[in-house]
Amino acid sequence: MRVSPIIGFVFALAACQQKPAEQPASTNQAAASPEGVGVKGVHRDHKGQAAPDAVFIDPEGKPAKLADFKGKPLLVNLWATWCAPCVKELPTLDKLASSGAIKVLAVSQDSGPQPSVVAFLKSHRLGTLQPYQDDKMALSGALGPDTVLPTSILIGADGKEVWRYVGDLDWTSPEAAKLLAEAGASPRKG
Repeated sequence: MRVSPIIGFVFALAACQQKPAEQPASTNQAAASPEGVGVKGVHRDHKGQAAPDAVFIDPEGKPAKLADFKGKPLLVNLWATWCAPCVKELPTLDKLASSGAIKVLAVSQDSGPQPSVVAFLKSHRLGTLQPYQDDKMALSGALGPDTVLPTSILIGADGKEVWRYVGDLDWTSPEAAKLLAEAGASPRKG
Protein backbone atom coordinates (compact mmCIF):
# COMPACT_ATOMS: atom_id res chain seq x y z
CA MET A 1 0.00 0.00 0.00
CA ARG A 2 1.38 3.39 -0.98
CA VAL A 3 0.96 6.39 1.36
CA SER A 4 0.38 9.76 -0.27
CA PRO A 5 3.08 12.38 0.40
CA ILE A 6 0.46 14.67 1.94
CA ILE A 7 -0.66 12.05 4.45
CA GLY A 8 2.98 11.28 5.27
CA PHE A 9 3.61 14.99 5.87
CA VAL A 10 0.57 15.25 8.18
CA PHE A 11 1.79 12.27 10.25
CA ALA A 12 5.32 13.71 10.42
CA LEU A 13 3.98 17.11 11.47
CA ALA A 14 1.83 15.53 14.16
CA ALA A 15 4.84 13.65 15.52
CA CYS A 16 6.85 16.90 15.75
CA GLN A 17 4.09 18.49 17.78
CA GLN A 18 4.05 15.79 20.44
CA LYS A 19 5.53 16.82 23.76
CA PRO A 20 8.03 14.58 25.49
CA ALA A 21 6.81 13.08 28.73
CA GLU A 22 6.91 15.87 31.27
CA GLN A 23 9.32 15.30 34.08
CA PRO A 24 8.59 16.60 37.54
CA ALA A 25 10.20 19.92 38.37
CA SER A 26 12.73 19.58 41.11
CA THR A 27 15.24 21.91 42.68
CA ASN A 28 17.80 19.12 42.28
CA GLN A 29 17.23 18.63 38.56
CA ALA A 30 20.06 19.81 36.35
CA ALA A 31 20.67 19.66 32.65
CA ALA A 32 24.19 18.43 32.09
CA SER A 33 23.82 17.59 28.42
CA PRO A 34 21.92 18.63 25.32
CA GLU A 35 19.34 15.93 26.14
CA GLY A 36 18.20 18.15 29.05
CA VAL A 37 17.40 21.08 26.76
CA GLY A 38 13.80 22.16 27.09
CA VAL A 39 13.08 19.83 30.02
CA LYS A 40 10.94 21.64 32.57
CA GLY A 41 12.73 22.46 35.78
CA VAL A 42 15.99 23.87 37.08
CA HIS A 43 19.05 23.87 34.86
CA ARG A 44 22.49 24.75 36.22
CA ASP A 45 24.63 24.20 33.14
CA HIS A 46 25.24 27.98 32.74
CA LYS A 47 25.98 28.60 36.43
CA GLY A 48 28.73 31.17 36.95
CA GLN A 49 28.52 32.64 33.46
CA ALA A 50 28.33 36.41 33.21
CA ALA A 51 24.98 37.82 32.15
CA PRO A 52 25.01 38.57 28.42
CA ASP A 53 25.65 42.11 27.20
CA ALA A 54 22.68 42.06 24.80
CA VAL A 55 20.50 45.15 24.39
CA PHE A 56 16.74 45.10 24.91
CA ILE A 57 14.15 47.85 25.42
CA ASP A 58 13.21 49.35 28.80
CA PRO A 59 9.69 50.58 29.70
CA GLU A 60 10.48 54.03 28.26
CA GLY A 61 11.57 52.53 24.93
CA LYS A 62 15.27 53.12 25.59
CA PRO A 63 18.10 50.59 25.29
CA ALA A 64 18.87 48.54 28.42
CA LYS A 65 21.28 45.77 29.41
CA LEU A 66 21.28 43.30 32.28
CA ALA A 67 24.46 44.99 33.57
CA ASP A 68 22.27 48.04 34.35
CA PHE A 69 20.79 45.99 37.22
CA LYS A 70 24.04 44.61 38.68
CA GLY A 71 24.48 44.83 42.45
CA LYS A 72 21.31 43.04 43.54
CA PRO A 73 19.83 39.65 42.63
CA LEU A 74 17.71 39.76 39.48
CA LEU A 75 15.12 37.35 38.12
CA VAL A 76 14.87 37.66 34.33
CA ASN A 77 11.79 36.06 32.81
CA LEU A 78 11.53 35.59 29.05
CA TRP A 79 7.89 35.42 27.99
CA ALA A 80 5.52 36.26 25.14
CA THR A 81 1.85 37.20 24.88
CA TRP A 82 1.18 34.18 22.63
CA CYS A 83 2.78 31.68 25.03
CA ALA A 84 0.08 30.07 27.23
CA PRO A 85 2.47 28.81 29.98
CA CYS A 86 4.05 32.30 30.07
CA VAL A 87 0.69 33.98 30.54
CA LYS A 88 -0.22 31.40 33.21
CA GLU A 89 2.79 32.32 35.37
CA LEU A 90 2.68 36.11 34.91
CA PRO A 91 0.32 36.77 37.87
CA THR A 92 2.70 34.97 40.25
CA LEU A 93 5.68 36.87 38.79
CA ASP A 94 3.73 40.11 39.32
CA LYS A 95 3.09 39.14 42.94
CA LEU A 96 6.78 38.31 43.44
CA ALA A 97 7.76 41.65 41.90
CA SER A 98 5.36 43.52 44.19
CA SER A 99 6.89 41.81 47.25
CA GLY A 100 10.14 43.70 46.68
CA ALA A 101 12.16 40.59 47.57
CA ILE A 102 13.92 40.58 44.21
CA LYS A 103 13.94 42.70 41.09
CA VAL A 104 11.85 40.92 38.46
CA LEU A 105 12.51 41.75 34.84
CA ALA A 106 9.77 40.23 32.66
CA VAL A 107 11.14 40.67 29.14
CA SER A 108 8.60 40.14 26.37
CA GLN A 109 9.80 38.34 23.26
CA ASP A 110 6.97 39.79 21.16
CA SER A 111 8.14 41.46 17.96
CA GLY A 112 5.21 43.88 17.73
CA PRO A 113 5.26 47.46 18.97
CA GLN A 114 5.92 48.04 22.67
CA PRO A 115 2.48 49.63 23.28
CA SER A 116 0.95 46.20 22.55
CA VAL A 117 2.99 44.70 25.43
CA VAL A 118 1.88 47.59 27.68
CA ALA A 119 -1.76 46.96 26.72
CA PHE A 120 -1.40 43.22 27.33
CA LEU A 121 -0.01 43.70 30.84
CA LYS A 122 -2.73 46.23 31.62
CA SER A 123 -5.52 44.01 30.27
CA HIS A 124 -4.33 41.18 32.54
CA ARG A 125 -4.20 43.53 35.55
CA LEU A 126 -0.47 43.06 36.04
CA GLY A 127 0.40 46.31 37.77
CA THR A 128 3.94 45.70 38.99
CA LEU A 129 5.64 44.10 35.98
CA GLN A 130 7.13 46.65 33.64
CA PRO A 131 6.98 46.36 29.82
CA TYR A 132 10.56 45.38 28.97
CA GLN A 133 10.85 43.98 25.47
CA ASP A 134 13.37 41.98 23.46
CA ASP A 135 11.72 42.54 20.07
CA LYS A 136 14.93 41.79 18.16
CA MET A 137 15.55 38.60 20.22
CA ALA A 138 19.03 39.85 21.13
CA LEU A 139 18.76 38.83 24.79
CA SER A 140 17.17 35.46 24.18
CA GLY A 141 19.68 34.79 21.39
CA ALA A 142 22.61 35.69 23.66
CA LEU A 143 21.29 33.35 26.35
CA GLY A 144 21.71 30.45 23.95
CA PRO A 145 19.87 28.26 21.51
CA ASP A 146 18.42 26.17 24.34
CA THR A 147 16.22 29.06 25.50
CA VAL A 148 12.52 28.19 25.29
CA LEU A 149 9.54 30.12 26.61
CA PRO A 150 9.02 30.67 29.39
CA THR A 151 12.51 30.63 30.82
CA SER A 152 13.52 32.46 33.98
CA ILE A 153 17.15 33.15 34.80
CA LEU A 154 18.34 34.01 38.30
CA ILE A 155 21.31 36.36 38.18
CA GLY A 156 23.23 36.99 41.38
CA ALA A 157 24.30 40.40 42.65
CA ASP A 158 27.69 39.71 41.02
CA GLY A 159 26.07 39.66 37.56
CA LYS A 160 26.56 35.90 37.10
CA GLU A 161 23.94 33.28 36.40
CA VAL A 162 22.85 31.08 39.30
CA TRP A 163 20.31 28.89 37.46
CA ARG A 164 17.65 28.80 34.78
CA TYR A 165 14.13 27.55 35.24
CA VAL A 166 12.56 26.24 32.03
CA GLY A 167 8.78 26.25 31.96
CA ASP A 168 6.18 27.94 34.08
CA LEU A 169 6.43 28.03 37.85
CA ASP A 170 4.27 29.42 40.63
CA TRP A 171 6.66 32.12 41.83
CA THR A 172 4.77 32.35 45.13
CA SER A 173 5.36 28.66 45.95
CA PRO A 174 7.77 27.18 48.53
CA GLU A 175 9.80 25.69 45.65
CA ALA A 176 10.29 29.16 44.15
CA ALA A 177 11.23 30.62 47.54
CA LYS A 178 13.88 27.91 47.99
CA LEU A 179 15.30 28.60 44.53
CA LEU A 180 15.35 32.38 45.00
CA ALA A 181 17.14 31.98 48.34
CA GLU A 182 20.15 30.72 46.39
CA ALA A 183 20.86 34.31 45.38
CA GLY A 184 20.03 35.79 48.77
CA ALA A 185 16.47 36.73 47.82
CA SER A 186 13.69 35.68 50.13
CA PRO A 187 10.14 36.56 49.15
CA ARG A 188 8.17 38.25 51.91
CA LYS A 189 4.83 36.80 52.85
CA GLY A 190 1.73 38.76 52.13
